[in-house]
Amino acid sequence: MASLRLALAEMRSQLNAVRARESDHEEVGVKYVTSFVHPVKKNKLDVYIRTARKFAKIWKEHGALSVTECVAEDVKPGKETSFPQSVKLKRTETVAISWVTFKSRAHRDRVMAAVMNDPRAQKLMNPTDMPSDGHRAFWGGFDVKANL
Repeated sequence: MASLRLALAEMRSQLNAVRARESDHEEVGVKYVTSFVHPVKKNKLDVYIRTARKFAKIWKEHGALSVTECVAEDVKPGKETSFPQSVKLKRTETVAISWVTFKSRAHRDRVMAAVMNDPRAQKLMNPTDMPSDGHRAFWGGFDVKANL
């Protein structure tokens, strides 16, 4: 009997581990994504990452489902358009992209309003302290149409 209980406990543990690894956005209800693209000073990447971590905490506290931050590794200028061209990248900069996930556009609008009114976020968005140039950044919201 004890070995059966032990086997069941092990199976439960394995099932929980599988569930924890599953990160399919559809499973967690992601239906809307806001994405940001911005130039970041190369010599301020450490500041950017620290700031991004602080911002992610604020986003999540206000209800965002997830926050992902990425820094360019393989982005080259194109003939017509590209990530570097989109932000008028300077030699001393790199491109960063991020996205924040939500349950819906209405959910995003509520969370965004709360984040923009949060004094901590306002402090992080002070142009003199930011490691990126907000004037050359752009962002937008997207409906999730497929989780593949």
